[in-house]
Amino acid sequence: MNANAALSHHVLTQIADAVIFSDCEGKIQIWNPAAETLFGFSSDAALGQSLDLIIPERLRAAHWVGFHRALASGQTRLAGKAVITRACTAAGATIYVEMSFALVRDAHGEVLGSVAIARDATERRARERALQQRMSALEAPPDPGAPHKP
Repeated sequence: MNANAALSHHVLTQIADAVIFSDCEGKIQIWNPAAETLFGFSSDAALGQSLDLIIPERLRAAHWVGFHRALASGQTRLAGKAVITRACTAAGATIYVEMSFALVRDAHGEVLGSVAIARDATERRARERALQQRMSALEAPPDPGAPHKP
């Protein structure tokens, strides 16, 4: 393994965020240890599998439309943006993940596939929802039938 390959290996295995690379067919080719931790699938279980492994069934159609559109156009509308979405775990749970995406190209500019960087956003999403609910309750007009408190 040359120095650059060794460095790339160390970065992928030691980074705290999940790194998932899929080829142009949507088959997982890179699945780092943080992806194992986040989603619960070992590398052996994930490598070579469809991205459907972690995409909730009701989101799959939209995902694949966007995936194929990005490959065909050579660009993704989500480039440079992190989005919060849902994902499936090996235990069957649905979690919120913050993901950023990019197309990966070879030296000639040909698209090789897509990379996603992900982190768990489940607690963050719960805090945001609770805050939204509190704000809605504070902004709601007073109930005219409620007893007045001095």
